[in-house]
Amino acid sequence: MSIKKFLAKIKLQQMKNRLESVSFEFPLALRQPRKVLVCLPRGLRELTVVKQFLPTITELFKPAEVTLLSMPGIKVHDIYPRKGFHILSPSTDQLTWSGLPKKSYLKTLQDEKYDLVIDLNLEQSTFTSGILLSFPKALRVGRGNHLGEPFYNLEIKTKYLRDERNIYRSLFEMLAILKNSRN
Repeated sequence: MSIKKFLAKIKLQQMKNRLESVSFEFPLALRQPRKVLVCLPRGLRELTVVKQFLPTITELFKPAEVTLLSMPGIKVHDIYPRKGFHILSPSTDQLTWSGLPKKSYLKTLQDEKYDLVIDLNLEQSTFTSGILLSFPKALRVGRGNHLGEPFYNLEIKTKYLRDERNIYRSLFEMLAILKNSRN
């Protein structure tokens, strides 16, 4: 393990230790989000697959304001439509040396008061983990097929391991089922 990864892991552990437990009432928490932050994956192939689900995201969380957050240094303005979305593409100077988001960038995001954060990364990312841990009162949703740190308070497991399209499809189908349940 490199020194950067080691330091990032220590910082993430400190953030996790400060995280307060928040309870959510389901399906109410999914029915009424006002602001949704979608953390996009790093890879071009995954970004292309996620682009196909943008109408699903807007329909599922209508009338919430949806913001797409790309990984640092990756510009998605050319491949993602601007219609109906806010797109954030942080620069690499908004990262710490270890790859975590800087406090100033986190403050900018926290000022937006997102109440739902969806992580669409298929691989663990220290940047995204830092973002997720910075929203302790938000419902944080992610894929639950991998062993990892508990950055989510709702993990959705799918039967697919490598098929990105079906992983995303099943994730959004489960969110729709939970949102539309009668409880």
